[in-house]
Amino acid sequence: VVSFIDNQVPIFTEKGSDGKVYVRNYGLGFLLVIVAIIFIGYISSFFIKNRVFNLFDGVLKRTPGIRFIYSTTKEFFEAFAGEKKKFNKPVLANIDDNDVWRLGFITQEEAKDFGFTDFVAVYIPMSYSIAGNVYLLPRARVRLVTNINATDAMKFAISGGVTAVEEEKRPSAH
Repeated sequence: VVSFIDNQVPIFTEKGSDGKVYVRNYGLGFLLVIVAIIFIGYISSFFIKNRVFNLFDGVLKRTPGIRFIYSTTKEFFEAFAGEKKKFNKPVLANIDDNDVWRLGFITQEEAKDFGFTDFVAVYIPMSYSIAGNVYLLPRARVRLVTNINATDAMKFAISGGVTAVEEEKRPSAH
């Protein structure tokens, strides 16, 4: 293959003592083969990777027993890092009806499905874990946090309050 490519791309030629013209590309064919393999591999990896991922995703979504755990876990991680990003409204929530406030995130603006009016669903993460609890609270016991963005609020909550929030970091207006 390398010799064939060298002969097809005669960049460096020299005339021999017998009068014939010889191609002396000195590794150009080898280099072109390597570049072509890398390029084809790079381009095809996008198509193959997506197809394999979608295949396994479909199998896991149809497997009894695993389906519930997989789809719930997938939705949870998409809420953190996916395009849907549901944890974008940091709030202080008064859960115990005293002067103790917990840092959380509004996940649903209405709780009508559960028979509550003027209630919101608030996810309260646990420190050093992405696990947490969901509370349905009256809107009056939830304060929207506007002086820090959702990412910094999540870092602060998960780190147990150890991570410092950057001064006056305002969330972007949507």
